Amino acid sequence: MSLDLLLRNLPGAAYRCLNDGEWSMLFLSDGIEQLTGYSPAAFTARPGLSFASLILPDDRAQVEQAVAEALAQEQAFHVTYRIRTAGGDVRWICEQGALNPANDGQGMLEGFMSDFTLPKQADQLVMEQASYLQRARDAIIALDMDSRIHYWNRGAERLYGWSASEAHGKRFCDLLCDKPELYHLAFAHTVADGEWVGELDHVRRDGSTLDVDTRWTLLPPDEGLEASQKILVIGTDISERKINEARIFRLAFFDSLTELPNRANLLDHLRRALLGSARTRKCGALMFCDLDNFKYLNDSQGHAAGDLLLQAVARRLEHCVRESDMVARLGGDEFVILLQPVEDTRELAALQAETVARKVLAAMAAPFQLADLGYTLSVSVGVVTLCGTVDTVESTLRQADAAMYQAKASGRNTFRFHDPAVQAAWSARAQLEGGLRRALQHDEFELHYQPQLDRSGHVLGAEALLRWRLPNGKLLYPAEFIRAAEESGMIIDIGRWVLRTACAELARWQRVKETAGLTLSVNVSARQFTEPDFVAMLHQIFEHSGVEPSGLKLELTESLVVSDFSQTAHTMATLKRRGLSFSLDDFGTGYSSLAYLRKLPLDQLKIDHSFMRDVLTDQNDASIVRSIIALGDSLGLQVIAEGVETPGQRQFLSDAGCYIYQGYLYQRALSSEHFTQYARGLH
Repeated sequence: MSLDLLLRNLPGAAYRCLNDGEWSMLFLSDGIEQLTGYSPAAFTARPGLSFASLILPDDRAQVEQAVAEALAQEQAFHVTYRIRTAGGDVRWICEQGALNPANDGQGMLEGFMSDFTLPKQADQLVMEQASYLQRARDAIIALDMDSRIHYWNRGAERLYGWSASEAHGKRFCDLLCDKPELYHLAFAHTVADGEWVGELDHVRRDGSTLDVDTRWTLLPPDEGLEASQKILVIGTDISERKINEARIFRLAFFDSLTELPNRANLLDHLRRALLGSARTRKCGALMFCDLDNFKYLNDSQGHAAGDLLLQAVARRLEHCVRESDMVARLGGDEFVILLQPVEDTRELAALQAETVARKVLAAMAAPFQLADLGYTLSVSVGVVTLCGTVDTVESTLRQADAAMYQAKASGRNTFRFHDPAVQAAWSARAQLEGGLRRALQHDEFELHYQPQLDRSGHVLGAEALLRWRLPNGKLLYPAEFIRAAEESGMIIDIGRWVLRTACAELARWQRVKETAGLTLSVNVSARQFTEPDFVAMLHQIFEHSGVEPSGLKLELTESLVVSDFSQTAHTMATLKRRGLSFSLDDFGTGYSSLAYLRKLPLDQLKIDHSFMRDVLTDQNDASIVRSIIALGDSLGLQVIAEGVETPGQRQFLSDAGCYIYQGYLYQRALSSEHFTQYARGLH
C-alpha cells in the first residue's frame, strides 16, 4: 500500500504544506472532510479555503504562537483548538506537526489532525466534577484501607487547616481523631456494613476541636481505573448547631440565674427516679428547701442583693449532696434536692436525708458575703422519702412542700419529715442524740461492774458495763442508746470516756492489796478500735491514770475481727506488747473461724448469754457450748461464760470444762463502791 493511500485511510487528516511565503497546502487526506465538512479540494485549490479561518477566533492567536515557536526552535508542535465545521458545529481538533527541511531550502510542513472532541469533553466533565468536589463546603476525604488519606478537598482544608499536600499520606485517625476508639468503631462498621453515619469530635490544626456530622461510604475497587478499595468520608461542621442546641437545652432545662436545673428538669429527673425505684425497689428522698425571710432582703437591699444570695445558696447546696443527686431551683427562693433512690428501705433513705438536711442547715448558717453586705440566713426544709411502687411525682412534691411548711411552723431553721411515723422516729432519735451529747457534757454516764468468778467462787475480775442515769434518776441500759451512739458517731467520745473511767477504777483496785490482782474487761466498739489514734489514746490514758495495762482486758466482737483482719491483728499485737489481754466477745454468734482464732493474739473466748439461756433444754445450744469450750481448750484459750443464772447451767459448764462464770447466779452489775466491797469479801 502506498503512503498516500495509507494517509487517506487514517481516522483523521494528514497534510503537507510548502513554505512558499505563506504555507501553501500541497496535500490533504480525505479525512479532512470528516473533520471539517469541507473536501480536501476546498483547501488545495488556488485560491482556496484557509484552514486557519476555521479556527475559532478565541483560539487562533494561541495556536499560531505555539506553532511559530516550535518551528523557530526546529521542534515538533502539539496543539489542541476548536474549529467551526461547514455545518456550523464546534469541534475540538488535536494537531501534531513538524518542519521537514527540503534540499532546495524550502521548508515542508507535515502534520496530522484528529477529532479530539470526545476526549476533551470527557476531560472537561472530569474537571467539572472535580471542581464540584473542590468547591463543596463539606470536607470530602478518601482513605485507603490502611486509613491513609488519598484525597483531601478544599472543604477539608478550610475545615481542618491542613493543605491537601500536608494531609496526603497521613493516617486519618492520627491527624484528626482525639478519641481513636470512636474512629475505629466507625471504620469497622463501614467495612462490615458498607456505610456508617454519626457524629465525631475532630481536632483542627490549631488544636481546637469541632463537632462533625460524618457519612462514611465503602467504595469497591475499580479494575478499569486500576483503583483499589477506598472509604469516602464526607464531614459537615455542626459545631455551631451543637452550641445552639446546648444553648436551647440550657434555656429550657436550667435556671438562668443560678445555673441549677429548673422545674421542668427536676420533674423529668423525679419521674425517672420513681420509675427506677419501682424497678429496683430502692428508696430515695425529696427535700423542699425554702429560705427564711428572703423577702426582707429583697425589700431592704434590692433584687440585685437577692440575686447574689440565690446564686451563693445554689453553690452551697451543691456541696451538700452526692454527685449523683440533684439540686434544682423551682423559682423565687424555693430549692429542691432529689436524693437518688439507692437505699434498701425508707428508714435508710430517711437517715441519708437527715444527714443531707443537717448539712444544708449548717451550710446556710454560715454568714453570706454579698458584695459589701454581710447577711445571715436560715432555711426550712421539708423531707419526704420516695418509693416508686407507691409514690408519684405529684404526691412526692406535695408532701415535701407540706413538710416544709411544718418546718416553718416549728420555728424555721429546721427540717421535718412528712411521714408521721418517720417524723416520730426521727424526733425520738434526735432527742436521744441530744441527750447523749448532754450526758457527755454533764457526766450522766456511769460504769457498773459485773463480777467474773472461778468455780471456787473467787472473784477474778469484772466486766465494765455502761449505764446512763437520766436527770430524773432513771437508769438506761446500752441496748436503749448504743445504736444511736454508733450511728451518730458519738460512740467514739463515749468509748473514750469508758476507757478513761475504767482505767482510773482499775488503777484504784491495783493500789489496794485485796483487789490488786483483779482484771477489768472493757467492751470496745469496732468503730472505736479502728480509729487511727486508738493506740495513742490508750497510751495517754495509761500515763494519766497510772494503771498497770496487764490488768486491762479488751473485749472485741467477731464482726470487728473479720471486717479488717490485718489492721485488727496489727493493733492487737501493738497493745499486747504493752501487757493488755483480749477476749473475743459473744463468740459463736457471728463469723466464727479457726483461721483468725489461730492468727490473733487472743487470750479468752466468751460464750454468749444467748447460748446459755436454753443450754439445759436445747441440744443444739448445748452442742455449741461444748464445742466452744473444746475449741478454746485445744487452742490454749481461756473460756468464760456470761449469762449464768442457775446452778444447773454452772454445773453443765463445769462438766464441759468451763470454769469461769459471769451472771445473775452470782451478782448483777454493781456500782464501783459496791463492787469493791463484794470483791474484797470473795477474793
